[in-house]
Amino acid sequence: MGEAGARTARWHRYWDRKAVSYDREMSTWDRRLFGDSREWACSRAVGQVLEVAVGTGLNLPFYPRQATVTGIDLSERMLEIARARAAELDRDVTLRQGDAHALPFDEASFDTAVCTFGLCAIPDTDAAVDEMLRVLRPGGRLILVDHVAGSAMLVRGVQRLLELVTVPLAGEHFLRRPIHQVQARDLEIQEHERFKRGLVERLVARRPCP
Repeated sequence: MGEAGARTARWHRYWDRKAVSYDREMSTWDRRLFGDSREWACSRAVGQVLEVAVGTGLNLPFYPRQATVTGIDLSERMLEIARARAAELDRDVTLRQGDAHALPFDEASFDTAVCTFGLCAIPDTDAAVDEMLRVLRPGGRLILVDHVAGSAMLVRGVQRLLELVTVPLAGEHFLRRPIHQVQARDLEIQEHERFKRGLVERLVARRPCP
């Protein structure tokens, strides 16, 4: 196993261990920082929906009942919790282990692709966004929400220090802004919000029709 493979395996183990405490920690961040971002994202999802980095399924309660949801995640332990959550909600959801860099789906399979608080920890954001666009049908929606580089220099300085710990430990970044990947691909940005001193950013973009 090379250095990159060993690093990926370490991150995989980290997120498997994190599954037990993930819901509790995220509920705190949802209250203090992210607000209604899960509801915001899921309410805009339509048709056949793919959620990348579905984690423990915290978004599942917020999807419209008429949406058909498929979720992938690298961590099987998180998926176990997501499956239990789907059962409690009496929601028929397809959940499978998968890599955001190489989605196990055909081109143009989904009407909506959603990723909330996931691109911060996916190693190659360009590859992940390209894959989400690949599986989106023409005219499909890309919905992204994440914590991002703050708007103030002091805040970004603190985030840079945090990354000295979080990137080696879990591959988690604080200075990314996925909107840059969206803009570089000439997608039509239909909605865009940034709040909490620029720390949270959410957007809806549309894949162009040929």
